[in-house]
Amino acid sequence: MTATHDRVEEQGSRWLDRLARARAVLAASALVFAGLWIAGALGAVPALIGFAAIAIAAFFLLAEPPARAAELGEGARAPVAPDPPAAPPPRSGEPPIDAVLAGVPDPVVALDARGDVVAFNEQASAVVSALRRGGPISLALRVPEVLDAVRRAQAGGLQRVEFSQRVPQERWYEAIVTPLAARGATPDLLLLVLHDLSPLRRVEEMRADFIANASHELRTPLAALSGFIDTLKGPAKDDAAARARFLDIMQGQADRMARLIDDLLSLSRIELAAHLRPDQEIDLVAIVRQVIDGLQTLARDRGVAVEVAAPASALRVLGDRDELLRVFENLLENALKYAASGKRVEVALALGSAVDGKREARVAVRDYGPGIAPEHLPRLTERFYRVDVAESRAQGGTGLGLALVKHILNRHGGRLSVDSTLGRGATFTVHLPVAASRRMG
Repeated sequence: MTATHDRVEEQGSRWLDRLARARAVLAASALVFAGLWIAGALGAVPALIGFAAIAIAAFFLLAEPPARAAELGEGARAPVAPDPPAAPPPRSGEPPIDAVLAGVPDPVVALDARGDVVAFNEQASAVVSALRRGGPISLALRVPEVLDAVRRAQAGGLQRVEFSQRVPQERWYEAIVTPLAARGATPDLLLLVLHDLSPLRRVEEMRADFIANASHELRTPLAALSGFIDTLKGPAKDDAAARARFLDIMQGQADRMARLIDDLLSLSRIELAAHLRPDQEIDLVAIVRQVIDGLQTLARDRGVAVEVAAPASALRVLGDRDELLRVFENLLENALKYAASGKRVEVALALGSAVDGKREARVAVRDYGPGIAPEHLPRLTERFYRVDVAESRAQGGTGLGLALVKHILNRHGGRLSVDSTLGRGATFTVHLPVAASRRMG
């Protein structure tokens, strides 16, 4: 009895000693990996994988002593027998593995040496819904690149591959397979981490599309200028009439290129200040009337009447005056240029309630032109998106006007809504939160 009791105490003491050492190792590992990540020597994902590997190995080493001590405590009256062979590391369902995997922000799956699923976190289950404990990873994730990486990792060495999934929506992932050899040279466990690359890929695609579109838009007027310059140097060198006509066209192309560069610079400035909310009180009624006065010449040239319905009192919002002027200039110019066939544009200013119940200022610009087909409405505010490319270029548009409107309104905490029916015109409505003083009033 005494010998058994002493043995239990000895096992418990040894386990507590291992626990203290494991805590020290985990604390030191956390500091080391955090330092490497902060210093930029190691990325966030490799740092998490490395720490998780050390944590799992530590839990494996701690798993046997408490189980053995509990076994001895329950059988204290039994004769002391020789220690059985060491048990293999804990597998499916063991809390330490689940706790470690649950703490990893990316989807992660633990596999045994055969490639069967040992454990996984909720993020992995959301990405690969067919994951089952004890089942082969090849049945759950049917991606040849990943399965080849798992097989290569079983032979030793970290593996990285990229793959994409088309269903239910297109996403890109980087799969990182890390072998863990906790009890010998051969891997006892494989960690499969899936890092979502979709946001980076979409940003890269947007960047590539933006550069391609901007280059195309700039190349067109440049090509025209270059062609006319060559003509004026050659065949039309002494033709005064041709020279005057070509110079007018060249002036138009140069103006178009200048507008495009100006819009690009404006868009860049607005994006850089997107996190800064304007804090100056602005009267929208005064701004809209100023824009309409400035566009009277264009309205007369197009034969369009502009009608305004505004409250007698000021409609105050927090905003940047120049940026809000740009918003309403773009919307009214579009209405006058692309919907001149309707011969009438209506501008209505009013107070309303937003979805959250807060008061908002609304400025609706309605035209009676040809309208916009439903399939175009979701993409109107995309950069360089045009419903009619030829008409837009003929009107001197850059394809960035509504993109500028959207980004300016986002910075002001507002939004743009569009309602249109083919043959019945379109209504562009600006929604902006009113200033606090106006809400109190």
